[in-house]
This record gives sequence, structure tokens and C-alpha cells, in this order.
Amino acid sequence: MTKEEIIAAFDPNAAASPNAGLFGLPFPAEHADIIIIPVAWEATVSFGSGAALAPASIREASTQIDLYHHDFPDAWKRGYYLDDFPPDMVALANNAKAGAQIVIASIQNGNAIAAGSKEARALDDVNAACERMNTWVKQRCAYWVNQGKRVGLLGGDHSTPLGYLQLHAERHADFGILHIDAHHDLRAVYEGFTCSHASIFYNTLATLPNVSKLVQVGVRDYCLQEHTFVRRHRNRIDVFYDRDIRKRVYQGENWHALCSEIISCLPGNVHVSIDIDGLDPKLCPHTGTPVPGGLEFEELMCLLNELKSSGRVMIGFDLCEVAPSADGWDANVGARVLFHLCALLA
Repeated sequence: MTKEEIIAAFDPNAAASPNAGLFGLPFPAEHADIIIIPVAWEATVSFGSGAALAPASIREASTQIDLYHHDFPDAWKRGYYLDDFPPDMVALANNAKAGAQIVIASIQNGNAIAAGSKEARALDDVNAACERMNTWVKQRCAYWVNQGKRVGLLGGDHSTPLGYLQLHAERHADFGILHIDAHHDLRAVYEGFTCSHASIFYNTLATLPNVSKLVQVGVRDYCLQEHTFVRRHRNRIDVFYDRDIRKRVYQGENWHALCSEIISCLPGNVHVSIDIDGLDPKLCPHTGTPVPGGLEFEELMCLLNELKSSGRVMIGFDLCEVAPSADGWDANVGARVLFHLCALLA
């Protein structure tokens, strides 16, 4: 069937078929404009776990979403397709997480990592595995981009999009990142891991000069090293701290005007990076490192829509750190954020 025939035969008002794809849609990869790459990875998770299960849980929750999007009613017709995370990468992820737990346990017990020790070997193995994951992400994103697809990445922990950002840097002379998160993720190294979820944007800025601006929104938990890093790189980093946002709103400023100010800091090409803990934790209580405060769901929607209406080009996105819960709530919220991101990219 052609794409047009698939759309004509599909009833967007019906309940999703058990065998349907992401959001209950019937599109195979060849007819989907938007490819979502799942990266079921959480090797360096440092508090709560479960992010590696996010792609599967969000896929399941996505079939409960009605397809008539409030802002972009026909966006689903572009076609969305969830790719596969291959078995060899699943095995690598499991081994890396097991090795990381050896390192983390030693550190939490107050022990230094001695050269040549079991912990040192485990640390080297984890760092090597993370590098391999980054390489796979870059190659997989390139595979789909080379076929004319728009690509979104679904983590996993927040270390996962580095390979995608590296691909952007090869294809765009200049781009910015709109980063929604409770944390800066600007640690040079965390617990010995060079590709930690806490280091994603340190690694990005240190290795990708094409990233002219990192705009962070909702940050409310950070260390002195990160604060100092931000102050030293004010030419490349703008931070809208959660407490400062709340103070301005409580004093009468308009959220839409604040969104316009945030977006005005970005260049023409923008990658959107969302850690679900950037939202109020009532929306994502099982995420790995929840922090009180954060954006409301519709505040995030407004901000993303302002990016779209500004005329800037959304070159890709990642959504990370959604951890499933027994009642399905976290996956439900994650699926709805993903639905909006797909519509914007489409």
C-alpha cells in the first residue's frame, strides 16, 4: 500500500489495534516521516533506576492517546515509527549497568578506586561501553537521516543523545540546544564515569564548538562546579533557573513573554533536549532524580509552541529519564510529551 492508501484506510477515531505501532499508527518505517530511536540505556544511573524501560513503557502507553492533536490536528498523517534497540546493545547496556553498580557501591562506601582493582577495571569497561553506545546512536541516527527521515531519540538516561548531537555537528555549522531539566548536567566527570547522565552537556560543549548556545530551563539542583562552569561560559550558556522563573511569575510577569525571552536566546537551528525531571515531579514521580519545583505540563507545551512559532528550525529532539510505574502514570505523561515533540518535528 502507498502512504496515501494507508491513511485512507485507517480510522483515527477507533481504538488502537494491539499490533499497531507507536501511538496506534499503522505506518511502516518506509512511510513514516518521523523515526523515533529508542535507547534503552541507564548504565550510570546514580539514584532511582528504570529509565531503560522507558521506550517500551511509553510505546505501550502511547496507544491510549487520541490522534487529534489540539495544535496540529493532521500531524499524525506524516507517520511516526518506533525503531528497534538491537539485542547486542541490550546486552551491552545490561553489562555496563552491572559494572557501574560495582563502582558506585565502592564510592558510596567511601573507598577510592585503586589502580588495577576490580572496580578500576569495571570503570574502564563502563566508560568503553558508553563510548560504544554513543557511536551506535550516531550511526543509527545517520542511517535514518540519510533516508530523508526526521529523527527523535527516546532514552534511557540523559547520557544517550550525545551521538545524535555529534551528528548534528557534522551537518550544521551552527545550532543551539533548548534543554529542559532539573539539573545542569555539566559535571566534567561524575562517579568516575566520563559519559555520565550528569555530564551530557559538559561533553557536548567541550567537544562540539558548533553548539553556539545552550539554553537551560527549569534547573534547580546543581553543584558549585557546574555553577562556576556556567559563569565561565556565559557566551554559550543561558540559564533560566526554576526559582528565578517562579519569582518573575509571582511578581506578575507573563509566562508567554518569558517563553519568548527564552527562545530569543537560541540560534536558527535548535535541538530540543528534555529530561522529564524538568517537569514538576507530580507529573514524573518515578524519574531517577526528582526535584521539587519544575514546569507544569502546559508550561512546557507553551514553550515548545513558542519555539515553533518563532520560525526556528527544530532539527531533532531527545526525551529522557522517564521511568515506568505500576500505575502507568509516568509513561502516560512521557508519551504525551513525545506526541507533542513528534507533531512539532513533523
